[in-house]
Amino acid sequence: MSIIGKKLNLEVLRSTEIGLFLDTTNREHDGILLPKRYVPNGIEVGDFMDVFIYKDSEDRIIATRIEPYINIGEFAYLSVNKVESFGAFLDWGLPKDLFVPISQQNSLMAEKGIYLVYAYIDEQTDRITATAKVHRYLQNKAEGIEIGQKVDLLICDETELGVRVIVNNTFWGLIFHNEIFQHLREGQKTNGYVKEIRNSDQKIDISLKKIGMEEVKDARSQIIEALHDTNGFLPLHDKSAPKEIYEELEMSKKVFKKAIGNLYKDKMIDIKKDGIHLLG
Repeated sequence: MSIIGKKLNLEVLRSTEIGLFLDTTNREHDGILLPKRYVPNGIEVGDFMDVFIYKDSEDRIIATRIEPYINIGEFAYLSVNKVESFGAFLDWGLPKDLFVPISQQNSLMAEKGIYLVYAYIDEQTDRITATAKVHRYLQNKAEGIEIGQKVDLLICDETELGVRVIVNNTFWGLIFHNEIFQHLREGQKTNGYVKEIRNSDQKIDISLKKIGMEEVKDARSQIIEALHDTNGFLPLHDKSAPKEIYEELEMSKKVFKKAIGNLYKDKMIDIKKDGIHLLG
């Protein structure tokens, strides 16, 4: 089994002038070289190290302690360092750029452009390669996730309906415009919550906040904390503009109204014309 593209915890076999050789327990290799520039101080033979395995510019299998911007089976937005007639080379944080064959580009990539790609092992060359044809690696139908579940998100492009996201490195999802109350940028990684799985097409709608009463509970705590920080008063109420509420608390007006109504019923705040006041 190929070790290319894997993160491994390997034992130091021997130290040389050019670096350390690490044990892969693979008879095809007499140890994997960790070049001297990556060797930390104090490391000794017999110690174990976490490393990433890849092929360098001379097609040698080597180890590095640098964490690449993308791993095998993952998606990321990467910038183009160089373009050739046969493909493009992307900056992925390692000395040797990540190659995207021209056949794996949706349209010709441009130098300094930033593109969404997926990393995989090319079976013919046994090299880590990238493709911009990401759709073949993503599912449109939700399987194995539930409404309210916390998920990992990669922010992608904006559409007429909202912002597309990659959910748990597996599914396409969508955050509708009316669910967005913060700045999002392509390539940003964040967390969200499954708001709805549509019966019609099994596509996933995502919220950046917790769903239902869990969201209200968080909003309650946030409002009380803000009141403590502002001597018990906030110049906000149910008539405040959504923008004012978001600028102060980073929550939607809908959630804010539910939260202050809840707090008012529990006699924790008073709602007046000038704003909300902390009681007790």
